[in-house]
Amino acid sequence: MATQVDPVPRLRLLWGNRRVLQLLVSRDLKVKYADSVLGYFWTILEPLMMAGVYWFVFTVLMDRTLGEEPYIVFLLAAMLPWQWTNASLRSSMKALSKDSKLVRSTNLPREIWILRTVGSKFSEFVLAIPVLVFFAVINSAELSWYVVFFPLAVLLQGVLLVGAGLALAPLAVLYGDVERLMRILTRLLFYFSPVIYGVQDVQEKLGGVVADLFILNPLAGIFDLYRSAFFPNEWAGWDAVGVSALISFGMLAVGITIFRRLEGAVLKEI
Repeated sequence: MATQVDPVPRLRLLWGNRRVLQLLVSRDLKVKYADSVLGYFWTILEPLMMAGVYWFVFTVLMDRTLGEEPYIVFLLAAMLPWQWTNASLRSSMKALSKDSKLVRSTNLPREIWILRTVGSKFSEFVLAIPVLVFFAVINSAELSWYVVFFPLAVLLQGVLLVGAGLALAPLAVLYGDVERLMRILTRLLFYFSPVIYGVQDVQEKLGGVVADLFILNPLAGIFDLYRSAFFPNEWAGWDAVGVSALISFGMLAVGITIFRRLEGAVLKEI
């Protein structure tokens, strides 16, 4: 049975099908823009509008005490990776049921459908980065040498999302309440992640136990690392990143375990 496949052979099988994964990700992007007049613009529209709303609220309507200037760059530096997170979590829950016939009938390792989902949403994340660059340029936001940690932030976020996707995909097929619950949890996760504020804001205003609990959210250290490229003085340090790394790889291990144990039951259900 598929659930008894050892990890190393399964990883080799996934690596052997990397070309198929590339084709699936490319296909997702082509399908998304196939019937769209605006095409690529839709990729940047949602994070741009969300960042614009929060920028207006916190800079025009209210006296902002959070974040740094330029605030629109501060927002986008975390808003774009948040969109990758949110889209991956939502899509992962449908990754197996969406193409159920292919999942059942092909000899591809079924983890590839989760990798495809996270990979396609990552491609959209990359395509939206020029928006951040544009606002950084027009607002004269200086790029610091911390930008070298950008690949590390991408790696940790990718590991976290693949692990979460591997856990959510089979659970969502077997238990209908999972998708409803995740809609609530992702809304809460947005506000409890350093998107409209920074990790240092939490440490300075709340401190103590609350600040320690806050960095248990793996997105805290990851988003903080992204943001350090433009706001090095806002960086909370390696402690938050270390916690994010431990939780991300732990989530990957949990996701692999859940996926393998439930794979057989999922194939009977879809």
